[in-house]
Amino acid sequence: MTQVLLPTGWPRPKGYSNGVAATGFQVYIAGMIGWDAQCVFHSDDFAAQTRQALQNIVDVLREAGGKPEHIVRMTWYVTDKREYLAAGREIGAAFREIIGCYNAAMTAVEVRALIEDRAKVEIEATAVIPAT
Repeated sequence: MTQVLLPTGWPRPKGYSNGVAATGFQVYIAGMIGWDAQCVFHSDDFAAQTRQALQNIVDVLREAGGKPEHIVRMTWYVTDKREYLAAGREIGAAFREIIGCYNAAMTAVEVRALIEDRAKVEIEATAVIPAT
C-alpha cells in the first residue's frame, strides 16, 4: 500500500511528492548512471544519460519483482544544474515513458563530479513492493 503525503493547504508539487508512506517489501537501488548493462556510455547528452539511468533502475527493480509504480523515493545527483534544468522537457518525457506518471518523493542535488568521468547524472531509488 502506498499513500502520497500532501499536507492540507500545500500546493501539489510538479513531478514529485513531498512524502510517501508505504508498506511492503523494501528494495534499495544503488545510484544508476547513464551507461548500459555492459558499462558503455552511448551519449554525452544529459537527457539521454538520464533516460538510460531510469531504465537501469527499472531493470534492477524488475529483478526484485517490482514495477516502476513501486518506487517511493529517488535522489538525483547532477553535475550541472543548468544542464539538468535545460533538459527538463526531455527528462520529463523519459520519466513518463519509463517510470510512468508516478510521483515519488524526490531530491535533486548538484555535485561537483561523479565517480565515472562521463556521467552527468546518478539516480538512487527506493521502492516498496506491496505484499501479495
